[in-house]
Amino acid sequence: MFDLDISTVYAERLRRQGLTARAETPEAYRDLVRILQPVATDMGPGSPPHLVHRCAFDDVEEAARMRGTKEYAKGRFLAGTVGYVLAEDLELYAITFRRPIPHLTEVQEAVLKVVREKGPIKTPQIREETGILGKHIAPALNRMQEACLIYEDQISHMEWERICVDFAAAWANVDLHARVWEDAAAEVLERFLENHVFATTEQIKDWSGWTGKRLNGLLDELEQEGQIFAATLEDVYGWVRPDDADLPPQDIPRATFMLHDQDILVRSHRSELKERFKGLKVLQHLLIDGEFKGAVVGQWKIGPHDVDDVVVELPADEVQARRDEILAAVATGYRPPRHNVLRYAGERLA
Repeated sequence: MFDLDISTVYAERLRRQGLTARAETPEAYRDLVRILQPVATDMGPGSPPHLVHRCAFDDVEEAARMRGTKEYAKGRFLAGTVGYVLAEDLELYAITFRRPIPHLTEVQEAVLKVVREKGPIKTPQIREETGILGKHIAPALNRMQEACLIYEDQISHMEWERICVDFAAAWANVDLHARVWEDAAAEVLERFLENHVFATTEQIKDWSGWTGKRLNGLLDELEQEGQIFAATLEDVYGWVRPDDADLPPQDIPRATFMLHDQDILVRSHRSELKERFKGLKVLQHLLIDGEFKGAVVGQWKIGPHDVDDVVVELPADEVQARRDEILAAVATGYRPPRHNVLRYAGERLA
């Protein structure tokens, strides 16, 4: 059992996540994607993936280009969540996260038949061909994307209609039976631990969506094989890669980042954050010096909407001393005229 230094873990996590060592080139961006994927969108499922705060250039533009050239592959990976992986890694992530369908429903069978015979095809065309209502087609498409039966192509962020194709036809080089789940999941988990440095079982479960029994079996097997080690971080039990069991001491960089709900760090801390900010309508979370210590609170709307309050969990003197820094982080996503921040730490702003 290893006892890890919290400053070192948080500093190294921020660096590996690209938050304090941003990707400067498209090549560095791809390296970052490789350990952080699946990469979520931050503006809805039709938008390109976005590594928020982690690139020194417009990674959304680069991601849109990669999506157009099929260097990026879109799918439903983490318990059905829309995300993108590098095309070269699609097989790995599809095997790890796909949810097979034992028996297709009548609606699924009808939709799949049309997609295979008429695809690429848009949702309204599926409705015309089958006579099935759109409210029944959408769930069928989503579920079959999770099963890697249908691939939803996304040509442009301006193209909101689903363009559906047969997964096997779109990705003929992907063999969904090339390896067993345990082997694929072990490789994906190793990448996750690389970018997190240390993670509890709950954090791995929150991120991956794997069930407790399946996850515990995987962790036990990897520990027995020496691929991961048990460790503690300030008396919190978790897991670490062998390479990270003895990192050189580091100081935590003083920095604040606002992260959306599908960001990898927010997702892996979801259970903890849900409990800590229970009862609040959280728009985004604040990562302060490597820890989640605040939340941006308000009522989300598709159009312009205000931030009701910026909740900060710091000592009273730091709450005020770091006010400008924290509000600057919030301003990366919320600024007039579309958004006004009404309060900071409960106090009305002028």
